[in-house]
Amino acid sequence: MSSTRIDAETLRRLPKAVLHDHLDGALRPATVVELAEAVGHTLPTTDPDELAAWYVEAANSGDLVRYIATFEHTLAVMQTREGLLRTAEEYVLDLAADGVVYGEVRYAPELNTGGGLTMGEVVETVQEGLAAGMAKAAAAGTPVRVGTLLCGMRMFDRVREAADLAVAFRDAGVVGFDIAGAEDGFPPADHLDAFAHLRRENVPFTIHAGEAHGLPSIHQALQVCGAQRIGHGVRITDDIVDGKLGRLAGWVRDRRIALEMCPTSNLQTGAATSIAEHPITALKGLGFRVTLNTDNRLVSGTTMTREMSLLVEQAGWTAEDLRTVTVNAVKSAFLPFGERNALIRDVVLPGYDAAL
Repeated sequence: MSSTRIDAETLRRLPKAVLHDHLDGALRPATVVELAEAVGHTLPTTDPDELAAWYVEAANSGDLVRYIATFEHTLAVMQTREGLLRTAEEYVLDLAADGVVYGEVRYAPELNTGGGLTMGEVVETVQEGLAAGMAKAAAAGTPVRVGTLLCGMRMFDRVREAADLAVAFRDAGVVGFDIAGAEDGFPPADHLDAFAHLRRENVPFTIHAGEAHGLPSIHQALQVCGAQRIGHGVRITDDIVDGKLGRLAGWVRDRRIALEMCPTSNLQTGAATSIAEHPITALKGLGFRVTLNTDNRLVSGTTMTREMSLLVEQAGWTAEDLRTVTVNAVKSAFLPFGERNALIRDVVLPGYDAAL
């Protein structure tokens, strides 16, 4: 494999894996417009291109109120069976078109009950839509496997209910759990009952930590709650001085705890200052198990291909770097060991060899 940088066309062909991607942040702009009209929801604009630009501009504004408002509009069109089926199916097809071979999609079912669906019905409907998307992608010759992470909203009181659903649907496409929402002021230990239940039931989980809040959030997620991965985790660099790892950073690296890093999203939220200086590059160099992710494709105006391209262009990444984070992601997927190995052996590595 060449160690030179990669052109855009080759990037699109590379097999990709994404572990941190929110369903309600990944809708097609045209779909938002059509579904909003159907349910009578007013959008900032009904032109799909203008709406796409509005999302990115609002997310880049540095105004938290405007950032949150972006999800108000996507969630408004995800309260019916029809809306959930369509957005879930299109979610998968968009991953396939981007060269993703394995993805994990996350969402909080409690946020989709405004139209009268129960949380359980929301999960059933989303799984039906995802399955339809996977079937269409496979028939088109671009197969992608998508597992679901159910989220509890850490600032509300239905986290245990969401965890119960993760257990109930673990044989129906749900592969794990997460808590999402405002990190600062809502520590993961507030939900120890849910995490203890998941551990008893052998359901893996990740926790958003180390983005809006620092090392105490990461420590609590791992050592108190028992997370197997960390969502974002950029603030682990607070425990690294002149290349020397502190005890928490050493724990994360030495135990191969995956960091679900989202460069463009981190720039928007102020967790990083530039792609060139994003911690993912330094952490990769120090041997951390970093993974590359999109977080919210619509809100950030991004794709996995774009995230890779930015790192190639602005941080000097090579084909080997991209292969490394892709293999890292599959190694840390919430899948059985044999299935992870097969994905790496039969899909990811041959795909890189063929493309390069």
